[in-house]
Amino acid sequence: MRLPNHPSYLWPMLRHRLKKLATTSPILAASLGEYRHRCGRPACRCHHGAPLHLSRHVTFKEAGKTRTVSVPKALLPEVRAWLAEHKRLKTLLREIHQLAVALLRAQARLLKHKAGRP
Repeated sequence: MRLPNHPSYLWPMLRHRLKKLATTSPILAASLGEYRHRCGRPACRCHHGAPLHLSRHVTFKEAGKTRTVSVPKALLPEVRAWLAEHKRLKTLLREIHQLAVALLRAQARLLKHKAGRP
């Protein structure tokens, strides 16, 4: 992201991104994975050479430990949307951080200039 040098240009950019922080959907800070497994029914096709069952799960950290939660097939589109929302907010927060640092530097430079220092 290209940043302007003057605070008057940085403030509108920062306000615009701060407004975009509002969200109405849940946010899920996890990663979605899938695995294949055999079920517990001996008569099932997965025990006789057919393809194994496909399951999906989300993995995240909780109290320093890795946790995994199974995702039902019906909830998969919602969970993907929650993960996408987390990614969007993470990117937005990174941009806000960059703008805040640029604003701080620009205002410090402007104050030095007003004080008569090069």
